[in-house]
Amino acid sequence: MEQFAIMTDGTKSQRHYGGRSAEERAGQRRARLLEAALELYGAQGYTGTSIEQLCSAASISTRSFYDEMGSQENLLIALADEITGRAAAAALTVVEETAELPVAERIARGFRAYLAVTCETTYSARICYVEVVGVSDAVEAWRHEWRERMGALLRTQAERAVERGEARPRDYRLFALATIGAVNSLAQELARDSERAPTLDEICFELTALVRGGIEVAPGPAAR
Repeated sequence: MEQFAIMTDGTKSQRHYGGRSAEERAGQRRARLLEAALELYGAQGYTGTSIEQLCSAASISTRSFYDEMGSQENLLIALADEITGRAAAAALTVVEETAELPVAERIARGFRAYLAVTCETTYSARICYVEVVGVSDAVEAWRHEWRERMGALLRTQAERAVERGEARPRDYRLFALATIGAVNSLAQELARDSERAPTLDEICFELTALVRGGIEVAPGPAAR
């Protein structure tokens, strides 16, 4: 029998089982669910996976599944959000660390860092670029939110380039949307895991060319 104690902080009590708090146990269940979802959604798809399969793989009860996630839709969003969150953080770090490089090169390197996380495996690529498409209004709202975030990052870099005289001033909103669309389409090809699927290097080569063409470089002193 597991040993437990009740600790009171004055406003609420907290049970500890086997030295772990309720929050710690919940965090562990969530981590196992995310790991199970990565494996199952990545291998057989979101629609091909049942809650029972997820619970079995995560070693939790069905009740715990609903307590932690509420639905498969929420689990898919949580998983995709965790992966893309790490990817965005990696991209931002690279962009900030390469401030001395031309803007197109900074953006291209940022996307390489982003894709290195989202496309780390064919499973993660499938989840981020295939399984989240057309699932529900809630998942589409999540996808729209992330497009807005990445678009804002691109526009910010372009605007900084304008301020430093690297690029011509113009509205870079459509450029940002076009670039994000290209990233998604190319990553979907990688997620197919076929013999004709492009490599990460090939994808980044094309993205670099796209970004260089989309950022209007300001003329140098000789051209003014």
